Amino acid sequence: MPRPDWRRRTDVLPSLDLPGAIVVDGVLQHLGNPLGEQRALDRGRAVALLGDRGVVAVTGPDRLSWLDSLTSQAVARLAPGESTELLVLDPHGHVEHAASVLDDTETTWLIVDAADAEPLAAWLMRMRFRLRVEIGDASGDFVVVGGTDAAVRGVPAAEPAGHRLAWQDPWPRVQPGGHAYGPDEHHPGADWDWTEVLVRPDDAARLVDDARRGERMLAGSLAADALRIAAWRPRWRTEVDDRALPHEADWLRTAVHLSKGCYRGQETVAKVHNLGHPPRRLVALHLDGSDSALPGTGSVVRMGEDAVGTITSSALHHEDGPIALALVRRNTPIDADLVVDTDDAAIAASQIAIVPPEAGAVAGVPRITRLSRRKVVES
Repeated sequence: MPRPDWRRRTDVLPSLDLPGAIVVDGVLQHLGNPLGEQRALDRGRAVALLGDRGVVAVTGPDRLSWLDSLTSQAVARLAPGESTELLVLDPHGHVEHAASVLDDTETTWLIVDAADAEPLAAWLMRMRFRLRVEIGDASGDFVVVGGTDAAVRGVPAAEPAGHRLAWQDPWPRVQPGGHAYGPDEHHPGADWDWTEVLVRPDDAARLVDDARRGERMLAGSLAADALRIAAWRPRWRTEVDDRALPHEADWLRTAVHLSKGCYRGQETVAKVHNLGHPPRRLVALHLDGSDSALPGTGSVVRMGEDAVGTITSSALHHEDGPIALALVRRNTPIDADLVVDTDDAAIAASQIAIVPPEAGAVAGVPRITRLSRRKVVES
């Protein structure tokens, strides 16, 4: 089942009447030059207004121990300003929710895809029981702004408890209790530098005013997503469906603690990791760009005449050209030439195994072949 549309309240977002701005449902897609915005964002010269993000606030003295008991990540001792991420799994270990996590001594802030803010807040409300926690959808109180750590330092992030609300993405560095199925040293996201800050609406409006006067460069969500895809970074809105396991997207690196206490879905996580294999695995695709077409989410990936998977994300990257992420059957050969079906044409695709077929009981590291990337250093 596809994830719902990524809409959020638009009344808190600044007016985006900027030259060349393409805005859909309050989300700035681009400002007329998506590839230029990518370069500027990647090099720390721009920041992105992420209108496709939402925010859930969890307060109360039991908040961290409570979230620790419910989710895949160990957050009971999360220090103020420390960044991590978590998953909420169903009883069978499938991913239901994903959140970036930051605590400021009074509130635990969960940055989520906009369509997941209300469902996650509602689920957390049902799980409170008698504990001292309060949950609210705070998407109307903040605009999320992203970019390199250096770039967002100049953005006026909120500090409601005296700690700057800046979440630094841990991807792809293996966190305590985590495990990597894909490559480590030669991972294309090895120098992925991404931070998201929570900004009050009035301050976000001033960022737009600065851009209108030419004093600041902004980027849209298309640029941010292209850089994410190039770093093999999974996202709830795209890489998660109703049967997704965290193992399939190499999400055990940063979102799962394999030796923490019990939580819903833990038994499946442990069984797949120690005894079995995930039924699907994430791959990176380099697409033939001769037709200037990008496949949409859900486009069928074929090996010969056999359908072996589907596209989860795609983008035109400023250096790598047309790229995509796809979930394919575990037993799809890692050296197979693939084809992606679109409404207009069949697009040839070469692949890199992000998660190898052996992932799980016998974890292995895929060889970097076929897809040349600027951030992969030859060994």
